[in-house]
Amino acid sequence: MSEFRIHHDVNELLSLLRVHGGDGAEVYIELLQKNRTPYVTTNVSAHSAKVKIAEFSRTPEDFLKKYDELKSKNTRHLDSLVYLLSKLTEDKETLHYLQQNAKERAELAANSATSSSTTFSIPTSTSKMSLQELEELRKQLGTVTANSSAQQPLELTRKILRDKQNKKNSGQPIPVFPSWVYERPALIGDFLIGTSLSTDTTVPIGTLPLASQESMIVEDLLYVLIGVDGRYITAQALVGRPNRAFSLDPNLDLSIKELVTRILPVAASYSAVTRFIEEKSSFEYGQVNHALAAAMRTLIKEYMILITQLEHLQRQGLLSLQKLWFYIQPTMRTLEILASLATSVDKGECMGGSTLSLLHDKTFNYTGDSQAQELCLYLTKAASVPYFEILEKWIYRGIINDPYSEFMVEEHELQKEKIQEDYNDKYWDQRYTVVQQQIPSFLQKMADKILSTGKYLNVVRECGRDVTCPVAKEVIYTLKERAYVEQIEKAYNYASKVLLDFLMEEKELVAHLRSIKHYFLMDQGDFFVHFMDLTEEELKKPVDDIITTRLEALLELALRMSTANTDPFKDDLKIDLMPHDLITQLLRVLAIETKQEKAIISADPTELALSGLEAFSFDYIVKWPLSLIINRKALTRYQMLFRHMFYCKHVERQLCNVWISNKTAKQFSLHSAKWFAGAFTLRQRMLNFVQNIQYYMMFEVMEPTWHILEKNLKLASNIDDVLSHHTSFLDNCLKDCMLTNPELLKIFSKLMSVCVMFTNCMQRFTQSMKLDSEMERLTLEHGTMLGPPTEEERAEEAAKKKLTNKLLAEHADNLHLTSGFEATINKFDSNFSTHLLDLLDKLSVYSTNDCEHSMLNIIYRLDFNGFYTERLEHMSAERSQKAPPLLPCL
Repeated sequence: MSEFRIHHDVNELLSLLRVHGGDGAEVYIELLQKNRTPYVTTNVSAHSAKVKIAEFSRTPEDFLKKYDELKSKNTRHLDSLVYLLSKLTEDKETLHYLQQNAKERAELAANSATSSSTTFSIPTSTSKMSLQELEELRKQLGTVTANSSAQQPLELTRKILRDKQNKKNSGQPIPVFPSWVYERPALIGDFLIGTSLSTDTTVPIGTLPLASQESMIVEDLLYVLIGVDGRYITAQALVGRPNRAFSLDPNLDLSIKELVTRILPVAASYSAVTRFIEEKSSFEYGQVNHALAAAMRTLIKEYMILITQLEHLQRQGLLSLQKLWFYIQPTMRTLEILASLATSVDKGECMGGSTLSLLHDKTFNYTGDSQAQELCLYLTKAASVPYFEILEKWIYRGIINDPYSEFMVEEHELQKEKIQEDYNDKYWDQRYTVVQQQIPSFLQKMADKILSTGKYLNVVRECGRDVTCPVAKEVIYTLKERAYVEQIEKAYNYASKVLLDFLMEEKELVAHLRSIKHYFLMDQGDFFVHFMDLTEEELKKPVDDIITTRLEALLELALRMSTANTDPFKDDLKIDLMPHDLITQLLRVLAIETKQEKAIISADPTELALSGLEAFSFDYIVKWPLSLIINRKALTRYQMLFRHMFYCKHVERQLCNVWISNKTAKQFSLHSAKWFAGAFTLRQRMLNFVQNIQYYMMFEVMEPTWHILEKNLKLASNIDDVLSHHTSFLDNCLKDCMLTNPELLKIFSKLMSVCVMFTNCMQRFTQSMKLDSEMERLTLEHGTMLGPPTEEERAEEAAKKKLTNKLLAEHADNLHLTSGFEATINKFDSNFSTHLLDLLDKLSVYSTNDCEHSMLNIIYRLDFNGFYTERLEHMSAERSQKAPPLLPCL
């Protein structure tokens, strides 16, 4: 059972039991997932469970009757549910709760019924009806009820089915029989209740001698056996009964009556089968039921031939009641089985695959009765022909031609272009889905392969290539499942190979993934250096002021002037300015398939004005069918990784710029060398942190994971494996880069913010130290239009420069003293150290508790000389004193 199904069933159960508050559904779901074990019910366990419940029940007959009714409807998972109920009978506490809950719900239902009930009054009558009038009224009411109950629901059912099928096949209306077919009941072949076809005066049969009674009854039986009322034997209306009942003349001799009652079940079975054939022959009930009805009609024709032969004997005076009983014996068993099947299909409202499941189960249940099993096998083969025709088109060509919704695979109207627009799109999972109730029980194990086979071929067909399986053979139903299982296996292997080769070779999937890796995972170093140099000034602007076309032009320039120029797919790379920052994008991805998804997606972008650096990301144009693998959800994960690393690269460049500016400042002889050395040290610690984090992400997370992906793609046997490996690759990268843990990401963001604020502070300080005489420097170095500087001018300028440096150093010292720069740098140092220790501590906890050992590499790199070890051990000791010891990782 899928996780979604468990969530749904638990919530439905809590709603049914009116359980509110408490720990909620999540606690029960977690317990179920931890404690569930695979269990397959057997006939023995199902029988023992049924016996146990019957013994426990106050009304065992009602329970067994209901069980048989559900079994006849071919209800799925019935035995498993009965086994569960038998276990509940052993749990006294649960039983007491359920009884109390049922009592409360019954009281609520009674109160609501009382408030909305209407009082009816039955008029009293002073006149009395005679027995004859009462009997006549009963017949009239029975006739009216039979006609209304038989015609109205059937017409309504046909209309509902027709509307459903026409809605599915909007361009191709379902054919229907003309109305006169249903308006003329004499065409059906069943009994006509309330009409008498004979105008002869009926002679009281009790006044006739025994031989004459037998002769008259034989004649009546021959009529009744083909659905026509006799003089002394008449059919009763079907009022709340599945089987036809008959009325016999009460004056009939007892010996004859006894033999007649043995023969009448044949007429009842014939009536049930005839009604089924006429009903299921309508187009609305689907091709499988139509084929089953046609097979039954063939058997009924053989039965009618027998009755015709018996009539010939009766006209010659050679047919007695005993002979009739003898000749009808072989047919009785056949009609009984046909009537049982017809009743089960009607009760279960079976169509398509569910009809085949019922027929298959009946065939197996008759093991040991060769005649009955052969009959069911014949019917199942005949009924399965249209179903297998749909199956063959699906597994051999990837086409569904299922106008009556009988097949196990259902097609949904989804556009493949949507994959590029909505990152929560599920085209691959939702375009074609399995309909559980339409899976024949003999194909249950192969359902997933059947679905995948057609999906693979359908993808290739939608790319304009006509595919037909070269090993295609007709699929025929047989009790030996291996025959058609082998055919499905061959078709599946062919479809897997065709699509995989199509994507890998013709569409160059691996080359596209490698191209995406170059840009989104930043392994093209020269391209990014060149690109960031070109776009640095543009990306500093607010996102609303950035001209996208200018960025696109700069991207094109960087691509053409770097090693990325050799990438054949470089033109698929595009600029994307996101409406939200990385944290919001992270939450949007983490919220996919959760309750918070709609709230986060519909939320407004951040109110803070984003800079170009915060909003910048790459996008990639992916065409069908590669968009099945590189869909919007996958691209969003790539974008998250890129934005995370791109911002780290930006912070690294800022820190390097501070280092360059500090190199310039070193020529001044500052008195506060201690403070300046502290700023240098902090800058170096920050740079060491950022560079080691980048190294960890690129060389210890992404590269090894990428090599694993490439290896797995070479071994993949079908497209589902490719999807699974690609998703696993992205999920592992996100997890190991701390993007799926909000707590770690929060600390990391704080560290990045401290680094950026420090660089801004240092840049402002450096800017205040720039010389005011820039033009004079240019004049000194390059001269003027009058010519190069003379020796006297050079000496004069050197003296000015020396004086300026002295004044600038004094100015810097004064600025430091008046503005409290030393306290600011100390505060930066304190904040950075606190957050870094917090990060290392949390990494240590997660790597131990969650067995995320790869995160230990960050600790080893950042604490390479044991500088933080003592403080981390102290924090760990304090934490262990407050909390109980945790179980170690296995």
